[in-house]
Amino acid sequence: MVVKIIIKRQVPETKSDQLMPLLMQMRNLAMSQPGYITGETLRRIDRPGETLVISTWKSMDDWRKWSSNAERAGVQAQIDALLGLPTEYEIYASG
Repeated sequence: MVVKIIIKRQVPETKSDQLMPLLMQMRNLAMSQPGYITGETLRRIDRPGETLVISTWKSMDDWRKWSSNAERAGVQAQIDALLGLPTEYEIYASG
């Protein structure tokens, strides 16, 4: 079953330029993972600084393997340290 992972981050305007290379690194790593389908990064218009990533995976198991990947965890730790807030995750499947 295909799953979509909603990833929410609060990005202070002063940190946006530093965040983008980390997000690109994360996306490049994800693209080489089994089960990765696609990803999209959106910026919320009515709430500056709020970003949303929609990551699509072939299965929940594929997502779990990626979410526990050591390289991913390292980049994610850099992102959370830069932003000063934890990243939020929500998992959805087609109904």
